[in-house]
Amino acid sequence: MNLAAIQQDFRAWLVSGTEEAAARFAPEARAGLSVYQNNYRASLMACLAESFPRTRMWIGEQTFRSVAATLIDARPPDSWSLDHYAAHFPAALAEALPHAPEAGELAMLEQALTDAFVGPDAPALRPDQLSEIDWDTAILQLVPTARLLRHTTNAASIWSALTDEQAPPPAALLPEPRMLLIWRTEHISCFRALENWETESTQRAIHGISFADLCARLVGRSGEAEGIQAAGAWLAQSTTDRLIRTLPLEA
Repeated sequence: MNLAAIQQDFRAWLVSGTEEAAARFAPEARAGLSVYQNNYRASLMACLAESFPRTRMWIGEQTFRSVAATLIDARPPDSWSLDHYAAHFPAALAEALPHAPEAGELAMLEQALTDAFVGPDAPALRPDQLSEIDWDTAILQLVPTARLLRHTTNAASIWSALTDEQAPPPAALLPEPRMLLIWRTEHISCFRALENWETESTQRAIHGISFADLCARLVGRSGEAEGIQAAGAWLAQSTTDRLIRTLPLEA
């Protein structure tokens, strides 16, 4: 048996723990194999527990560990880093607890905040730089850590209450879905709920949008006076949040 085959058999044992997988090794190796498998599962469980502290507080330790164990049984790691394993948990939670949609959305928010914290750096436009921009030749683009999440529940309010060590509100469906914007400024991951009028502008700014196009779209939506005012408000809020950068307009 070559090394690659041994490694494949060992991986099969870690993932499945079946007698068939164990039978590929000598009987005297069984005790050692059990130690390795326990460490494997414990490492994945610890990774998930550390990645979702508020979600764990919300749904309780027993439910959290049950869903995590099911995920570990069903899906082995598919990346070189355990940090990436946590990305699978929000979907697993949503599938396991369809009667509690806020749980999956809470985990999704926690994962997004973590992703923003470790995301790439990029210089953001400051309010005092606005006068230096040539608005005819530049486009606005969100910083690379920015992403949007669609929420149908009050999971964001639950997260905020748990973070502030306050009693969380009861789970509730929102009157209509809301978009949450997540990003990092300096060394802090942030989020806020978007108003309906700013959602489209923010979505387009992920890939880049000229200020003229931004204004035109908002004018078309709300009329000239309100549209221009909304464009100014969006730009002011985005620069205050250190959320956008400018790029040269492509020829």
